[in-house]
Amino acid sequence: MRRILVTSALPYANGAIHLGHLVEYIQTDIWARYQRLRGHDCLYLCADDTHGTPIMLRAKREGVTPEQLIERMSQEHRRDFDRFAIQFDHYYSTHSPENRQLAEQIYLKHRAAGHIRTAVIQQAYCPHDQMFLPDRFIRGCCPVCQAADQYGDSCEACSATYTPLELTDARCAVCGTAPVARDSEHLFFKLDDFRPFLQQWTRGGHIQDEVANKLEEWFSSGLKDWNISRDAPYFGFAIPDAPGKFFYVWLDAPIGYMATTLSYCQQQGRCFDDYWLNNDADRPTEVYHFIGKDILYFHALFWPAVLHGAGFRTPNAIFAHGFLTVNGQKMSKSRGTFIDARHYPDTLNPEYLRYYYATKLTSRIDDIDLNLDDFIARVNSDLVGKLVNLASRTAGFIHKQGGGRLAAVYPDDGGLYQAFVAAGDEIGALYEGREFARAMQAIMRLAERANQYVEAQSPWKLAKQPGQELLVQQSCTVALNLFRLLATYLQPALPLTAARVAALFNLPALSWDARETPLFDQPIQPFSHLMARIERATIDAMLLAAAAPPPPSPPPTPSVVVPAAPELLPEIPYDLFAQVDLRIARIEQATLVAGADKLLCLTLDLGAQGQRTVLAGIRAAYPNPEILVGRLTVMVANLQPRQMKFGRSEGMVLAAGTAGSDLYLLAADSGAQPGMRVK
Repeated sequence: MRRILVTSALPYANGAIHLGHLVEYIQTDIWARYQRLRGHDCLYLCADDTHGTPIMLRAKREGVTPEQLIERMSQEHRRDFDRFAIQFDHYYSTHSPENRQLAEQIYLKHRAAGHIRTAVIQQAYCPHDQMFLPDRFIRGCCPVCQAADQYGDSCEACSATYTPLELTDARCAVCGTAPVARDSEHLFFKLDDFRPFLQQWTRGGHIQDEVANKLEEWFSSGLKDWNISRDAPYFGFAIPDAPGKFFYVWLDAPIGYMATTLSYCQQQGRCFDDYWLNNDADRPTEVYHFIGKDILYFHALFWPAVLHGAGFRTPNAIFAHGFLTVNGQKMSKSRGTFIDARHYPDTLNPEYLRYYYATKLTSRIDDIDLNLDDFIARVNSDLVGKLVNLASRTAGFIHKQGGGRLAAVYPDDGGLYQAFVAAGDEIGALYEGREFARAMQAIMRLAERANQYVEAQSPWKLAKQPGQELLVQQSCTVALNLFRLLATYLQPALPLTAARVAALFNLPALSWDARETPLFDQPIQPFSHLMARIERATIDAMLLAAAAPPPPSPPPTPSVVVPAAPELLPEIPYDLFAQVDLRIARIEQATLVAGADKLLCLTLDLGAQGQRTVLAGIRAAYPNPEILVGRLTVMVANLQPRQMKFGRSEGMVLAAGTAGSDLYLLAADSGAQPGMRVK
């Protein structure tokens, strides 16, 4: 029995789980479930990644502590994972005593070995927010390929890495202010100290070939020292011998894999060293990380070096996957294709998505596309038409003409059952090699053969002929045994369905080893509905719900005394106020205004009154204006157009709040229509 530890990248506690994230967790869960199905001791561990400036700022904005925020997000993440049948053996948090202990231990070992240096560097500082900005809170043009709107640490277009100050046209992602450079002393991990080890490790079969080839580019350009410290204010672990400095989240986040293992071992009475220190020759532990291709640099270079230099074992392999597109395009809120994990199960069976992802996933790092028309066709054809239909057409006859029992002796099926058993070796090897798409294809080929057998036997015709009860019972016994094998092979991808199939046969669970022997002369339960066809209307309803604007966030609890309001302006007569024409408007487009720190350009649909362009000073509250697209708001429709420095504004939208980032557009009821008069 193999001892295996499997992890997925830790989800960041600053946001909800969406369908793009689920690619990784479903891929990992399928692989881990397969290992358990084969009888191996396989742990699947994960945790929330909880530290960093974004967490701190969001907590402040919501008027809660960072600890309260990450606890709430942990509950939400666990709920979403549960609904998609992601089976963690332990789900933890990087904000834990175990993680602090291990992070300090690893840091001090590297410090003592001379792998840490200090240096004064220039950093991006936001004069408006009065804080040093983390890399992901700076946006600008990539200095290598000039792609616009890139993060401050790496480019999503060309994968180049750089420092935030190398960006052109850089802006604070919080308030839009251009950052300035300020000096600060920081701690650096000397990655190049581990160049020989890393060159050997990356070519040692631990990563995919295309990843190893990509890493060669980084070796050629030089391994840069890695800044592992951040200035206060910062939510994280204080560095023990550096007052006012905190461990950068990317240092303690991967250590969270180890901390989660330590927490699990303490709870279960297992030995932590068996997983991360000693590599017992008699029973070695295998460690595997599943990650997205966007975090390769951290996992394939920094992480092995950090482990190796601190005396811990390195992973057996790191498996990277690509991104998710929907209908061939990047997920989009305005198109309704940016779908959160909490919304999908309200309309669709989560196992449909598990299966569809499985039909797309391979051992390579190619992007995968959730084509919704193909999704409907694949689920209806494979799961409903080929799998479930096999049982729904035959199980009833066992009760009608077989007394509710399978045939007393397994019938002669011409070697069909044994062919299905033999096919399990190929399917198992495909699961092991993460070639899930080919595994699903192989299983569906078997399903087609099983349905061909049923068509040839046609038990529904035999059932109409007197004296053919035994033949009906026998043919249905064969069909149901083939169905059991198919469900067994699909169990890693469809665990909930597999459990219901096991109950049909009065089994505690479907077993890979038990597939060798067919079932006969035993009762089965009456067949119950397993899956339903997907209708296009169901997909459209899900997209409509995903495109709907979220309810407005409550204003944050003030942390300072609000100054007294200025005196009221002179009164105006009601008749004058009644001349203000307030209308419902739908935001069709929302973009940043080049050169303006406070403005967004909104294209508003007023229905029969046409479209208007409005320049609104709400950029600080909505630094990512795409989230506004599709929302209904209220505007002053008869305000005289005004020529401003950055363009012509044809009205005014209504907002409420104090100022800056606390300024929220008024939201109209979802039942309102563009152009409706507000009275």
